[in-house]
Amino acid sequence: MPSHDEIRKALEVVIDPELHRSIVELDMVRSIETSPNGVVDVTVSLTTPGCPIKGHFQTAVADAVSKLEGVSHVNVFFDVLSDEQKAALQQKLGRGGPLPAGALAQVANVICVGSGKGGVGKSTLTANLAAALTAEGKRVGVLDADVWGYSIPRMYGLGSTRPAVSAQRKIIPLEAHGVRVMSIGFFVEEDAAVVWRGPMLHKALTQFLQDVEWGALDYLLVDLPPGTGDVSMTLAQLLPQARFLIVTTPQPTAQKVARRAAQMAEKVSLEICGVVENMSGFTTPGGERFQIFGEGGGQELADELDVPMLGKVPLTMPLREQADAGTPLAIENPDDPAAQAIRQLARGLVAISPLPTLPLAEVAPVAAPAEDRKPVGMSLPMA
Repeated sequence: MPSHDEIRKALEVVIDPELHRSIVELDMVRSIETSPNGVVDVTVSLTTPGCPIKGHFQTAVADAVSKLEGVSHVNVFFDVLSDEQKAALQQKLGRGGPLPAGALAQVANVICVGSGKGGVGKSTLTANLAAALTAEGKRVGVLDADVWGYSIPRMYGLGSTRPAVSAQRKIIPLEAHGVRVMSIGFFVEEDAAVVWRGPMLHKALTQFLQDVEWGALDYLLVDLPPGTGDVSMTLAQLLPQARFLIVTTPQPTAQKVARRAAQMAEKVSLEICGVVENMSGFTTPGGERFQIFGEGGGQELADELDVPMLGKVPLTMPLREQADAGTPLAIENPDDPAAQAIRQLARGLVAISPLPTLPLAEVAPVAAPAEDRKPVGMSLPMA
């Protein structure tokens, strides 16, 4: 088994994305315990109970320690820094103000909705999926991260309304149909072109995450621009806990391009939660169905990525009409075939979402001898 010093050395590669330093340097590694059977327990102290990057630490710590020779399993536990420990950390960092509570600390699930190319109906799907999740009793927000091609404000009938600012100097999202919405479209003239390059995009997206009063949400849907450029990489950096929902059409060409978006998600360590096949046939008002864009592309992509096929949304005339009218179809006409498919997609997304985590508590010392400790998930005595 590696020594405690060797394990601590290995943990120097785990960087706090908000403080930009190693958890070892920040003295966030609270304890290290080893067992003769190769199990290592590491306890990490977080700055806040609702830390949204807990999942990032869980994965990074386990990956770093498991690479050491002799380690068969890694358990990662968490507690929260005491007031004295926070004060010491602030002094170490030279901070006069509070430590960051974490962007979107009260958001349970962040879902980035992306595609490899434009024109697959990603924004329309995002707007309606948010409305469908709201109809399921969930608290939902939408961040329109498609800075160059923003369309969410129009789809919610919000135009270029300017958001208010709270007494705490936080931007208050606009709300429509029970969904909290934020977009660059609220800060420029209606339908004005946004001509920005990488650094300005990064700054704007950082503000939309950290300077917006999102509050408590069950889901924040992030409408990504098409492709795999600056915006997607910035959000992956700012939201390591996010998951990626891929939108494609049945057409093989679109499916092959969407695969590139999946490769981008994998390269930046974003979990792919599923695939949605949009424009999955055209349904006439009389109920007749035509496979305009072919069929099977979505399922083929889901099978290739080994992720769930969460929904097949048909193209209907009311879906387009309501997007232009500013009222999501899922609210205006829930009996439309496309609205029904989106409601099923919403339920599928809820079904695969992690259960809310319990509040973090101090980890009590383990009284049992190290050799008697069980790997994670083991509750019964081993024969």
